Amino acid sequence: MKSIFAFLSLFFCLNLLSAQEVSLMTYNIRMATESDGADAWSKRKEYLTSQVLFYAPDVMGVQEALPEQMDYLGKHLTGYKHVGVGREGKNKGEFSAIFYNADRLKVLEDDTFWLSETPEKISTGWDAALPRICTYALFKDKKSGEKFYVFNTHFDHVGIEARKNASALILAKIKELNPKNLPAFVSGDLNLEPDSAPIAVLKTELDDTYELAPNGAFGPKGTFNGFKFTEPVTRRIDYIFQVKSNTSKVLKHAILSDSKDLHYPSDHLPVYVLIALKP
Repeated sequence: MKSIFAFLSLFFCLNLLSAQEVSLMTYNIRMATESDGADAWSKRKEYLTSQVLFYAPDVMGVQEALPEQMDYLGKHLTGYKHVGVGREGKNKGEFSAIFYNADRLKVLEDDTFWLSETPEKISTGWDAALPRICTYALFKDKKSGEKFYVFNTHFDHVGIEARKNASALILAKIKELNPKNLPAFVSGDLNLEPDSAPIAVLKTELDDTYELAPNGAFGPKGTFNGFKFTEPVTRRIDYIFQVKSNTSKVLKHAILSDSKDLHYPSDHLPVYVLIALKP
């Protein structure tokens, strides 16, 4: 009898200590503009939504989402809630919002800051062409109690100094907000390729999950397709990073090149990562 109790105790302990898996996605959904013609939002929104629901990420950061797109996704991504504001304040301008599986996860805190010298208010930083933001959230798994941060952003497409300084600002915010060294992830469209200086800044404190997948990253090399369906996708500018620590492990990484009738659902391919959160 004692041996049975010992076995059961060991079994439950091992279950408690087992890593919790969480799936993350980053997706530049391309702003809604009818000038995209056959690739306009009105023609691809249903397929994009179906794609997200099929992969069912626990957390998804989006970029370029205008208020009308946020409304559509909010209504049609069943089971998801979101946090974030537009870069021009509240419900104005593009969002770098975070959607999450509300059945599984609870938001403990969230906020948005601007990538500028005055991150607490609406502003354009350094040599950037436009206001840029980073939305973050602290999540708690309702069942396991595991906690983790996600920071989601969209770097400027012009400002060289803006992108370097944005990288440093995000690292500083992670240190400020996460003194307990919980698992933390940075997702987004950085408008930068892997060998750029701002990426090097990020990699002083973060690991590129693309490089950590044990079986290699699945899918195309790049993430920006420009709606050019017949051309190889080679330019990688969308990322999911994790804080360097022993609190999380990359299990899988994929760049998803799904299409329908020779059209992509966006001019960027989403990045999907499966992570094990270590207790």
